[in-house]
Amino acid sequence: MLHQLPLQNRRAAFAAAGILVLAAPVGNVPAHAAGYGTPTIALSASYLSGAVGATGDPVAAVTVAQSGADVSALTVTASASSRSSVAAVSDVAVTGTGATRHVSVGAHARGYTDLTLKVTGLGGKTATTVLHYAASAAVQNSADTRWVTGSSDASAAVDVGGGYAVVADDESNTLRLHDLSVSGAPVRTWDVASKLGVSKEIDIEGAARVGNTVYWTGSLGNNKDGAYKSARNTVFTTTVTGSGAATQLTVGGSYRRLRDDLIAWDESNGDRFGFAAGTEDGQAPKQVDGFNVEGLEFAPGSTTTAYVGFRAPLVPPKAGGKALLVPVTNFDKVAGSGAKAVFGTPVQLDLGGLTIRDIRKNAADQYLIVAGSWAADDNSDPYALYRWDGVAGHAPVKVTELPTTDPGGWEAVVSVPDLTAAGARAQVITDAGAADLYGDGTEAKDLGHAEWKKSRATWFTVGG
Repeated sequence: MLHQLPLQNRRAAFAAAGILVLAAPVGNVPAHAAGYGTPTIALSASYLSGAVGATGDPVAAVTVAQSGADVSALTVTASASSRSSVAAVSDVAVTGTGATRHVSVGAHARGYTDLTLKVTGLGGKTATTVLHYAASAAVQNSADTRWVTGSSDASAAVDVGGGYAVVADDESNTLRLHDLSVSGAPVRTWDVASKLGVSKEIDIEGAARVGNTVYWTGSLGNNKDGAYKSARNTVFTTTVTGSGAATQLTVGGSYRRLRDDLIAWDESNGDRFGFAAGTEDGQAPKQVDGFNVEGLEFAPGSTTTAYVGFRAPLVPPKAGGKALLVPVTNFDKVAGSGAKAVFGTPVQLDLGGLTIRDIRKNAADQYLIVAGSWAADDNSDPYALYRWDGVAGHAPVKVTELPTTDPGGWEAVVSVPDLTAAGARAQVITDAGAADLYGDGTEAKDLGHAEWKKSRATWFTVGG
């Protein structure tokens, strides 16, 4: 009988008979474990930012897999934090059960931490990856704030429907499509530099939409060192197709001499605003008597005349001066086909000694103006929202002051609701490029990872 033979002889007998003999498992490893591969885990981006006390912070997508196993059997957890005072393991939440999970982090303090994420698969096999996380400090109005990531120098925004907006950045020539109902990275981007034939930054500061055409303007002024850079003397158009998440932009016309036209016009009218002196070599733009454009919007009922809004100069250039708007009566042709600018009667607005940082209107010709200082020290001076009817000689009315204790200067209004409706709100975006967001002395514009660069978009009540 075979069972009476020694083990070695029994194996030989089975082999001689053509019977497969399976080796016994070694140690404590289950026999089925050998059928599972080592799991994999990969992040959509290895860097993520958040804010203390934030609502709807950005999330990271993580993709997991394991050969031989159903993906629903895999678990993802945070297993370590390099700085638990910023965010601990218990502050990391992972949602989803499929191949792609979503990771969110609740921050406790400003700073950086590396979070180790671990996937555990069948057979007890694991793999890890590291999420580099940065948290900024808590801000006022945090429940009404969303964070626009991917850049930190938001300077203009245009509503494209469904809660989406195209946001410009004054440190690049890239336009970014964002869902402003949530925090996070752009849905789509367009680098307009090559289409416009520029290699340096345009310093995009203002935008206005008429139908499916968006008009954009550079600052037109010198750079911060007082040097003339021709790319900044650019106005251009883009054509919008689609809306919301499906929005697409196509670059249209452009013009590179609006600054020159403004200087010549001012000189021919008695050098009233000092544009020639404000653009001299060595003249910094953000001075009380400087030259810097930051707002653009069309006049009431017009599709041709646009108000060019100045951050500098203040008129007259002293405390208590007024903000300046210069109407360009053929702006559609200036930006659209390169026509020489024709100017209307300038408008001076009493904004309590502040100047134009943005101006936006709705279909009913109700305007909101973001008023701020001409100076470069954004948070040492007040900001306010004013409403106006767009008519020269009619005084704007202050709606609310904007908070200045948090990083970033208020820079752009996305859209204007019905200002007669009680409780109506408008979303305003900051330029946070000069802010030290994470407490390490690095300005946001100089951060090495786009996911850590960000600006705030906050809703304020403006109606009623």
